[in-house]
Order: sequence, then C-alpha cells, then structure tokens
Amino acid sequence: MLHKISVSRGIFNVFNYSFLITMSILCILPLVHVFSISLSSAAAASAGFVTLWPIDFTFASYNYVLEKQEFARSFVVTLQRVGLGVVVNMFLTILVAYPLAKQTANFRRRTIYAWIFVVTILFHGGLIPNYLVVRGTGLLDTIWALILPNAVPVFNVIILLNFFRNLPKELEDASFVDGAGHWTILWKIFVPLSKPALATLTLFCIVNHWNEWFHGLIFMNSPRNYPLQSYLRTVVIEPNFELMGEADLSKLQEMSDRTYKAAQIFLGALPVLMVYPFLQRYFVKGIVLGSVKE
Repeated sequence: MLHKISVSRGIFNVFNYSFLITMSILCILPLVHVFSISLSSAAAASAGFVTLWPIDFTFASYNYVLEKQEFARSFVVTLQRVGLGVVVNMFLTILVAYPLAKQTANFRRRTIYAWIFVVTILFHGGLIPNYLVVRGTGLLDTIWALILPNAVPVFNVIILLNFFRNLPKELEDASFVDGAGHWTILWKIFVPLSKPALATLTLFCIVNHWNEWFHGLIFMNSPRNYPLQSYLRTVVIEPNFELMGEADLSKLQEMSDRTYKAAQIFLGALPVLMVYPFLQRYFVKGIVLGSVKE
C-alpha cells in the first residue's frame, strides 16, 4: 500500500538528504585532496596547484614509501597491535559485560562493580603514574605496552552490557533448565545473538588501536618499535632524522615533502577504509540496540 508523502515531509526529506550529502562530501574531500597530492609531481604539489585531481601523475612517492624499511616495520607493529589488541579487548569486554548485565537479585554486588568501572571513565590516574606502572611491570619497549594499559574499554562494556540486558531472559532461563552453565550460556547463546553489537565494538577497537599514537611515543624507547601512527607523527609533524638514512635525505631533495607525507598518510588510512564497509551494516543497529537500557 502506497502512502502519500505530505508537502512538509517532502521538504524535510529534501533538506535532510541535502545536508547529509553535503556533510559526506566535506568528509571525503580532504582525503581525496591528500590522495591527489600523493600522486602529483613535486613541482605541482610544492606550487599548490593540486586540488582534487593529480597533476603530472606519478607513483614516485608511493615507490619511495613502500621501499622504506621504517614504514614497513611500523606497519607490521601496528598490525600486531591491532590483532592482539582487538582479541584482548573483545574477550575482556565480553567477560566483564556478562555479569554486569545481570539483575541485582542475581548478582547482589553488581552496582558496586559497575561503579568501579564507571569511575575509571570519570577519573584517570594520570600520565606519570601510568608510565611508572608500565615501567614497573617491565612492559616498556614491548608490544604489550600498547595493549594492556587499555585492555578493558569501559565504554564498550557499557554498550555490550545494555545489549545483553535486552536479550530475552527466557533464553537464559530455558538454558539453566536444560543444565547449561553461565560459561555455556555466554558463548553459545549471548555471543551469537550479539553479532551486531560485537561487530560495532570490534570496529571501535580496530580504529582505536590503528589511530592511537601517543602511547607509542611514551612507551617505546626506540623509534624502531614505533607503531605506524607514532612513526607518521615523527615524519609529518616532528621529523625525526634518526629514521632516515643519507640515501633517504638525498631522495627527499628530488621529491616534494608534501607528496611524500601525503602518500604515507593515505597508506596509513587505507586499511581502516577497507575494513569499514564490511562492518558498516552492523554499525547503526549495534549502537541503537546497545544504547537502550531497561
């Protein structure tokens, strides 16, 4: 059955879609501009002629970047961080969210534990105590220094526990009657039914580990152990010439600094752009369902 759209609704849709399309274009244009610079010649980029289309098309900057061992090494460190970090984050998030999703009658101290986690969002120990803990546990200059300090993302726990609380309680009751324990119920019922929320939180964890750069600077004594974003910061914002050899410096004299930086920035963003479309269909559903609280 077709419903006639009112004039006011039609006007609203026009303005709504126009606004969303405009905002989408504004978000995409900077990335297109960076990509165009990375494919342009040194002269065109240095003169500021490049806008949204490459001038004097060339892959020279990408060839240079992909040949650099420092870029490849930092890329591998970030892949390790994302792989280990996402597994640790999601595993601990699930384990924490499941008991906190129970009713107070079933878990009498639930509110106390919930507030303990919430306080960590409101108050932070500070940079120096955080560094002293990492150093005292012998994690400096290791991959675990980038993972364990933020092993339990409390914001993700809140989203997932609210998602768990919206699952039918009858499923849990029926499982207890059939003899299942909490561990079986969690991994055989709750987790499979929570794919939209888990996919959303996985995306959050991937983006967080991929984009985070500060911990790499303070927890890694050697620039050789920097993750990708920390390495890019030393190149784009504060050049660290320890990461460059004499051959690199001679090539930079023949290449525009803008094209070189643009190529690295685009390569750094590309993996997340490739992963997002596969998780996007879960994104909105997971956020909406996980934000509803009984």
